[in-house]
Amino acid sequence: MDHDVIEKCRAELQSQLDELLAGAERTVVDMTNVEEENFPDPTDRASLESNRNFTLRLRDRDRKLVAKIKDAMKRIDSGTFGICDGCGGEIEEKRLIARPVTSLCIDCKTVAEEEEVK
Repeated sequence: MDHDVIEKCRAELQSQLDELLAGAERTVVDMTNVEEENFPDPTDRASLESNRNFTLRLRDRDRKLVAKIKDAMKRIDSGTFGICDGCGGEIEEKRLIARPVTSLCIDCKTVAEEEEVK
């Protein structure tokens, strides 16, 4: 694996991680600083709760991505970045640049997605 590609992926992963953690921090601050308001209209209360639930679902999705990013960075540090977890072959550089958190080559990912549908 080309060292420049690995460093480009590391930089992208770090950038994504920083962005996700900053977003999580903003969410925590926003949700803890909100004063409990008395909503005379139940629709307004429902709208607020719906927005909070949506935000929390997004943050849960981000949490899962953070775990994948940290795993990819560990693979870079251990020298196994770019090696498919499925078949042990090399993952194409284009795929790693497009999605640096990937741990499967395109063939193994295709098979995994087909099995999910079944």
